[in-house]
Amino acid sequence: MHSWTAERLASYTESVFEEIAALARRYDAVNLGSGTPDSPPPVPLQAALSEAVVAGHNQYAPVPGEAILREAVAAHSARFYGHQVDPATEVSITSGATEAMHAALLSFVDPGDEVIVFEPFYDCYVPGIQMAGGIPVPITLHAPSFRFDPDELRNAFSSRTRALILNTPHNPTGTVFSKSELALIAELCLEFDVLAITDEVYEHIVYDGAHHVRLATLPGMRERTLTLGGAGKTFSCSGWRIGWAIGSAPLHGALSRLRQFTVFAAPTPAQFAIAAGLRLPDAYFHELAVEYQARRGILTEALAASNLTPNRPGGSFFVLVDIASSTSAGGRQFCHDMARDVGVAPCPMDTFYLNGHLGERLVRFTFCLSRGKLETAVRRLTKMRPVCQVAQ
Repeated sequence: MHSWTAERLASYTESVFEEIAALARRYDAVNLGSGTPDSPPPVPLQAALSEAVVAGHNQYAPVPGEAILREAVAAHSARFYGHQVDPATEVSITSGATEAMHAALLSFVDPGDEVIVFEPFYDCYVPGIQMAGGIPVPITLHAPSFRFDPDELRNAFSSRTRALILNTPHNPTGTVFSKSELALIAELCLEFDVLAITDEVYEHIVYDGAHHVRLATLPGMRERTLTLGGAGKTFSCSGWRIGWAIGSAPLHGALSRLRQFTVFAAPTPAQFAIAAGLRLPDAYFHELAVEYQARRGILTEALAASNLTPNRPGGSFFVLVDIASSTSAGGRQFCHDMARDVGVAPCPMDTFYLNGHLGERLVRFTFCLSRGKLETAVRRLTKMRPVCQVAQ
């Protein structure tokens, strides 16, 4: 029988996150593979959501988003980064940051254009580039520090480069790009007339005195940067699907032309709730990072006690482990065996690279779960038989 699946989807299989979630359910394992916080959203957001429903904010929002949230996004940008944004023309509200990323790529990338992307990368980036007809050009963040080589980055730019995707703080490595690294990226974007698309959903989750710098605030970058953000990680409400894109007015004209014929608008009541969240006091955002830093310590200590060597992320809520010295198995088999034998399900890293071989011995663990679930995972990790025997 004829296959009705479009050719553009032929190379895409089930998401690795769905695979690990199924494993966790099968073996009743703690899912440390998904970056989905399971704490409840802050009470003021829950109240604002309920109030929005009761007040009748239940129908389609405008394509660019409700004014109250666009204004809150602009105020948040000025408050934390000194980034002055016109909420009427320079902010679009999206159905999560992933939708914002796909909308950006479809709006600004033509077939044959090259898009630079740092690997390992969040798994939606490359499919988004390819669906737009673009060509992904990977720049590897080299272990153990997971930083890029400046010469490799410079050599990746050419007259064919249309855009660069930057994720900082970075998923899955936890790298927080320094101001000097961002300055080089800005210099090259200006030299080659390239659009920067930045994914900054972990902007408030940084550790050890690290500071998130917004690329758009560097000289010359305001007009050529589309800054993407989202509420799911900051407020533990990934299911509300609220994200945003910040950039110059001409960029939003293109986004609106695309989005009016696709998702159209983000969920209306949730927009009112996130507007309240972005106006929470500074203490909320500070305590968020403090709590996640404590959870980072809990998980990394447990991994080290299990003869694994985790990296020390400067941001986000993921830890990477190189399993090469612990087992002869690849990362995917290791994760399957961990779920079955230990009751903990991490995420393999091969799908985070264009060349899966580069990530086949890396495994990602998350510490975004509640303390109770994290402590259950820790007990299982510390009681496991030596990891060097797992997956052999």
